[in-house]
This record gives sequence, C-alpha cells and structure tokens, in this order.
Amino acid sequence: MNFEILAYEETPLGLLCLRRREILSQPGTLVTEVTLNHEFLMSSYLTASEKSLSKLGLDLVQSDGSTENLRVLVGGLGLGYTAESALDSEGVSHVEVVEFLPQVVAWLENGLVPLAGRLNADERLSVTHGDIYERLSRPGAQDFDLVAIDVDHSPEDVLGEQSRGFYSCQGIERAKSHLTRGGVLGVWSYDESSPLLANMKEVFNTVTVEKVTVMNDLIHEEQTDWLFYGVN
Repeated sequence: MNFEILAYEETPLGLLCLRRREILSQPGTLVTEVTLNHEFLMSSYLTASEKSLSKLGLDLVQSDGSTENLRVLVGGLGLGYTAESALDSEGVSHVEVVEFLPQVVAWLENGLVPLAGRLNADERLSVTHGDIYERLSRPGAQDFDLVAIDVDHSPEDVLGEQSRGFYSCQGIERAKSHLTRGGVLGVWSYDESSPLLANMKEVFNTVTVEKVTVMNDLIHEEQTDWLFYGVN
C-alpha cells in the first residue's frame, strides 16, 4: 500500500481529507496526513510541537507546585498528539478536548487515526464537538490547570473567522478566567506572532515563548513552530 484515502468530506471549513501513505524513501513507514481544501494541515510524521504544547505547559503548571488532579482543556483534536501528551502526565486526572469538526471526532471514534486505540481506552479523556473559541468567550470558573489551543495555523492565518477575537487582549482575558490560580494558557503557532505576544503580556504577568525546531527530512529543511504560554 503506497497511498490510501481514509476519509474525504465536505465541512464548514471546506474539503477535509484524511489519508495514509507510505514514505517511499523509508519503505514500511506509514504516515497519516490531513489536508483542508487540498492544503496540507497536519501529519503523524512530525509531532514534536503538538506534544510539547501540553508537556511544556504542564511543566509550567507543576513548577508552581500543582502536581495532582490536574485538569486540561485542549482546543482542537487533530490527530490527537496534544491530548496524548497531556494524558502521559501522571498528575493529569482529566483531559477534555473540544473539536469544531464532527468528522474529526468520528475519525477517532472509528479508529481511523494512529492514536485511536490509546486515546479511546483512556477513561480520563472526553472529546466533544464544539467551538473552543465560543467556549472560552464565556465566563470561566477557574476549572482548568492548562488550556492548550492548537487550531489555527497562526494568529494571523486562521482557519475560520470565529477564532479572530480570541487572540485579542479581550479574548485572552476571557480565556484566562477558565484557569486555576497558577494555571497556564498555551497557544500553538507555525509562525512567530508579535501581536499575540504583546497581547498576552498585557493580560499575564508571566509569558514565555518556546521554539520547537525539528529537521523535516522529507523536504530536507528545518521546521520551527512556536508555543506561547501565559501563567495565571
């Protein structure tokens, strides 16, 4: 098997495709990929930054002394690597994932993605169809130790108009209300975003930015993603 279409569906954001292929230069190595409107979105081949979004965020939470019964809210299911990384922490008691596209939720339920077995078997995980940005725009009750957002390409390159208000000072302030004392808001971006950084510094006293750089040997280039964290 060199190439297989697992799902091809119309969504509110456009044509969504889940595919699996063998890397020709690495016989036997299969990768699962997602495209939206025929543009590459994500892959199971390089997942370091998605995993780091949860891991580094939880490291910040635990450095503040909170190490048990941690609750995590993830915006965007994708292929599940951000959620899996959160579940890998022994201190995490519950991970809730909010996914905008029901088709993506169905991929997990139907076992089409590589992590389906692992994630579906973990009772600490709940996955719901919804709009994470609408959820965070409502007043919070300081429920979560980590809120990890991995939805858009970047704050300036969004998948849908519903997300634009989130990256403003007002949007970040509302998201902050969902954090426990010492809780962390983490945001993934493929690009460095000075406006987001400035807005987060307006809202949080402590803000850190992490670069995650890996070598993409499929195109023989380094690839850098950016993780923004604000500590409540």
